[in-house]
This record gives sequence, C-alpha cells and structure tokens, in this order.
Amino acid sequence: MTSGDNSKKALAEALNRLLADYYALYLKTKNFHWHVSGPHFREYHLLFDDHASELIGTTDLVAERVRKLGQRSLTSVGAIASAQTIADNDSIKVDAQDMLVELRDDNQSLIVSLKALKQLADDAGDNATDGLLDDWTDQAEQRAWFLSETLGG
Repeated sequence: MTSGDNSKKALAEALNRLLADYYALYLKTKNFHWHVSGPHFREYHLLFDDHASELIGTTDLVAERVRKLGQRSLTSVGAIASAQTIADNDSIKVDAQDMLVELRDDNQSLIVSLKALKQLADDAGDNATDGLLDDWTDQAEQRAWFLSETLGG
C-alpha cells in the first residue's frame, strides 16, 4: 500500500467517524424535537426539525465520499454506535434550555472534527472532500450560532 493509499484510508476512517457523529447528532436533535416542551415549544420544535433535516441530508454526502475513496462506509446502527464520539441522550425529560446547550456544544464538537479532517483531506490530495468540509463546517457553525443566539448569546 502506498502512502497515498494510506492517507486515503485514514481520511475514509475519519469520515466514517464523522458519519457516525452526524447520525448521533441527528437522532439527538430529533429526540429533542419530539420531546421539547415549555413556553418556546413551537420555536424550538421547528428549529430542531430544521437542524435535523440538515444533518440527515449531509449523511449521504459523507458516506459517498468514503465510497469514492475506495473504502466501505458504515453499515449499521451498531457500526454507528461504535464509531460515534457525540454522546447519546436517551432522556425524554430534558429542560428546553439544556437541550439548546447540549446541541450547541455538540455542533461545536462537530466543527472541531470537521476542521481536523481538512488536514487529512490535504494529505490525501482530496480537493473534493476539502471543499465539502468547508460547506459542512459553515453549516455546523450556523447551527451552533443559532443555538447560541437562541440561548441569549
């Protein structure tokens, strides 16, 4: 295996971890969407749904980048669970403000992961993934910004 092959494999492995985190954050966001309550119910319910739609929409793009690198993408819920770094939240009784904080923090963690992947894409000479990472970083920064501003800055 050449160093180019190794760098592409390392990038694909990191993209699979990213894919797992997108799924974990999607499910957490949907959980909060389904279980939010309180005086800002409608606002948060719609915000969480918008964010979840964006997250799930990105999963296919991430998985296809892995495949285009000649590797296998995640294949099951078990594979997602073993690769994710974003923690699950199985509670149906989370305070709405705590939901906002947790999702903001998770999106900020995702931003860190996305920025770290830039070097791997560069090492692999993968301009396509590099460009997508910029778009995905911008989306995650926007979600984190919306959540921060909803919390009051």
